[in-house]
Amino acid sequence: MAAPDRDAKQMRLVAIVIAVAMLGWLAVQAIGREYGWAAEWAYLADLAAIGAFVWSLIVTWRIWRRRNA
Repeated sequence: MAAPDRDAKQMRLVAIVIAVAMLGWLAVQAIGREYGWAAEWAYLADLAAIGAFVWSLIVTWRIWRRRNA
């Protein structure tokens, strides 16, 4: 697989992960507020979203470095 094809696939995956993480985080916040869940569940959702965003940032940075090398 050529590098541009691989980079394009990885960037699509990054976009999907960001979108799903954001929508999932918003959904957990709304559902938790509606049903009165404990704050620990909101913190867990926050940590999961942060993890997805950090992963996305690292993958994007690696792609950027590979393209500029």
